[in-house]
Amino acid sequence: MVDIYILDLLLIGLLLLVVTLGSGWITRLPLSFALIYLLVGILLGSEGLGMIQLRENNVFNAKVLERLTEFVVIISVFSCGLKIIHPLRWRVWNITARLIILLMPISIVGLAIVGRLFLGMNWGEAILLGAILAPTDPVLASEVQLTDTNDKDELRFGLTSEGGLNDALAFPFVYFGIYAMKDHNWGNWFKDWLLVDFIWAIASGMVMGFIVAKLIVWVDQKIQKKRAADALMEDFVAISAILITYSLTEIINGYGFLAVFIAGLIVQDSYRNPEKPMAQLEFIERLERLLEVGTILLLGSILLWRPMLNYASQSLIVIVLLFLVIRPVGAWISTIGKRPLNSQRRRFHPATRWLFGWFGIRGVGSLYYLAYAFSKGLKGEVSEQISWITYTTIVVSVVIHGISATPLMNWYEKQVATKASVTHNIISELGED
Repeated sequence: MVDIYILDLLLIGLLLLVVTLGSGWITRLPLSFALIYLLVGILLGSEGLGMIQLRENNVFNAKVLERLTEFVVIISVFSCGLKIIHPLRWRVWNITARLIILLMPISIVGLAIVGRLFLGMNWGEAILLGAILAPTDPVLASEVQLTDTNDKDELRFGLTSEGGLNDALAFPFVYFGIYAMKDHNWGNWFKDWLLVDFIWAIASGMVMGFIVAKLIVWVDQKIQKKRAADALMEDFVAISAILITYSLTEIINGYGFLAVFIAGLIVQDSYRNPEKPMAQLEFIERLERLLEVGTILLLGSILLWRPMLNYASQSLIVIVLLFLVIRPVGAWISTIGKRPLNSQRRRFHPATRWLFGWFGIRGVGSLYYLAYAFSKGLKGEVSEQISWITYTTIVVSVVIHGISATPLMNWYEKQVATKASVTHNIISELGED
């Protein structure tokens, strides 16, 4: 009898071989790698062949999911930071500020209202649902993010920086929802939440990300002047920066996700040799892709049809309102009056604004926050309700955003981005003449 673990390794190896060798075709199709991983995970999971199990005696092991998704997110937000050149040019961050300060709260409040009015939740439960589903995903959104450090497109920049930041900045609202579920009298804990979980945790995360990254780059450059590190080991500096930044920030009760994103920005901007962060980015992106395989396989493996069907009507309400109303309207409001950087247009092209609204991809970040809420006492019927709504929303996002990403971005590049760039260049040349 062959060990199931060995068969799992065989099938995952075959999956990696197929998607790698077939990547040239897959990237041209309205199909995402995540969708393929999800389908294989369903096949290998509890409702398929039963070869991958995160349940023992019908009890879900949320701690495994929490730790895996936590690691995937910190790798991914660091990658987002590394992709951004010249992070101290503040005017380019205007779109990011709008997406974080306006769009994310709109999403959380909108989802909380949906939970309260349509799903029978109290305000604490509804706010927790909003905080879990509000952040966009930095892992599954590679098709719509910056392609490399030379990519200056503002849509891609906005989606990349939003994905890197809102996975951290949703944390205060996750805490808010958990506290409100445990104690309906907000006056008992609101002040501590504001001072510790909002102000301190955000500020310390930003400071630690800056200081630790600067220190690691300084040490790296000093030591390698005297004796260069082994070429095969050098990329591990990026992993060490991620782990040290994250752990030190968490020790002082700061937001490690935020610190790691800031660290990625600082690492990109601090090396004298620009090839160093580029090599780190290449290594991190490969690791990120590998971790994406494992995470989405596990998501597929934990899906159960009966509870998904039980909560299907509630999930449908959330999905329709989030994807077609809350996110698009929030993105439209957030970009009112925004003038694009690399265009002579006075306002964003309407298609750009709607694409900001459409590409609110949900994924690994939401899985992490859900698993974290389990560890903080989310249980009972509301636990089932929130978890299956979350799983279903992520699955639908993987499917519809995965299918639509390639054709929509191809259309955007041809019809919006290229024309805007050509017009900008012509006007610039006329101005020089």
